[in-house]
Amino acid sequence: MMKLSKKLMIPVLGASLLMPTIANAEEAKPTAVTKASDLRANLDYLLSEHFTLAVAAMTTAYDGSKDAEAAFKALDQNAVDMEPAIASIYGDKGAAEFERIFREHNNYTDDFVKATKENDKEAMAEVDKEVDQFVNEFAKFLSTATEGKLPEDAAKEALRVHEDQVKETFEDYVEGDYEAAAKTYREGYQQMFAISKALSNAIVMQMPDKFDNTKVDTPAADLRSSLNSLAAEHFALATMGMEKGFNGSKDYDYVSWLENANTADFKAAIGSVYGDEGAAQFEKIWQGNHINAQAELVSAQVKGDESGEKAAKDKLHKFAQEFGTFLGTATDGNLPTADAQAAIKAHEDTVIKTFEQYASGDYAGSYDTYREGYKLMFGVGQALGEAIVKQNPDKFAETAMPTDMPKTGMGGASESTMNPLTAIYIALGSLAVLTTGVILRKKPVSK
Repeated sequence: MMKLSKKLMIPVLGASLLMPTIANAEEAKPTAVTKASDLRANLDYLLSEHFTLAVAAMTTAYDGSKDAEAAFKALDQNAVDMEPAIASIYGDKGAAEFERIFREHNNYTDDFVKATKENDKEAMAEVDKEVDQFVNEFAKFLSTATEGKLPEDAAKEALRVHEDQVKETFEDYVEGDYEAAAKTYREGYQQMFAISKALSNAIVMQMPDKFDNTKVDTPAADLRSSLNSLAAEHFALATMGMEKGFNGSKDYDYVSWLENANTADFKAAIGSVYGDEGAAQFEKIWQGNHINAQAELVSAQVKGDESGEKAAKDKLHKFAQEFGTFLGTATDGNLPTADAQAAIKAHEDTVIKTFEQYASGDYAGSYDTYREGYKLMFGVGQALGEAIVKQNPDKFAETAMPTDMPKTGMGGASESTMNPLTAIYIALGSLAVLTTGVILRKKPVSK
């Protein structure tokens, strides 16, 4: 793998949620990289990955797929990875209690799948009771840990919605209502970003000094989170779609529909910043040697067509060059083209490796690479978000201190869960008029 620029390969999760941030005069400038936005991004990553793996673990177990055990182990490892992150804030005792509550609830997914396959109504009802217990216990834990900054009732409501969305996605899948399952999957995925925003805000409000008095709900932080959401969702759907295409799964078309919805949201987001011309260029590059090439790689793999596989991989690497050039040009070099190209190539490499390991039967390796590739997307979102903020600093000015809960649907300051695209419009919508004129004066993007 190409050695990547540190700028784009910033690890979004190490052993700590408290990331080192340089405190100097530069803090006065709008930025998407603060201790508070790092915390939010790390929770974005862990919680949204939990959702994708929970659905994968349940559906593969129901189908009796060969990768079911690997999927559950990946889900469990996601929970384990949260412990050091929580310990960095609430100490070892708090982290141990978090793990006890959170990790145990993953077992309910397996129990519910077994009860569903056996049509055991009594067992299903028992699992429902255990889920209710988890919601109540975990909500109390979060409220107590944050000293009420995240109200218990609000936490309980958000966790209830999450559990219902995982269950509904699975039940729709079992019933063969793949369209409904696809829609709920997307809603459930996006809900995790609302939860992470509310939780990270509660933590920052509880201990502002630890986060240099920065905020999680600045326009720049919202932009970063929204780009992370879109980028990571793309990776999750790309790998899922390729595996379902390889297997000839019945719900393949609906995963393709999800990918199209993600592409449409990405196009709209790009358009809100760089106008219709920029959005059209994005779509042409994004679809051709990227989405279509991934499908060609699957087709070639199924046919045993080695030359076809090579041709598809060449297209994906060409996409990395094209899309990196597009991003470097659009951001006026605030995201250097070479760095963008390297990051996109790393993304494509993890997509290809995840699929090839799956196709060869190396399911444990495939899920390990999935987690690596999923995490990588949060570095891409951070770098792109920061480049856009630097390019348009006047549009991302912020106030100094957190004074209230962000509008996430939790904690009484809001009305509904925010769609990532909506967040991007809020953060960037006013840029459209300004930057449309700018993009028209740029040099044409290299094809």
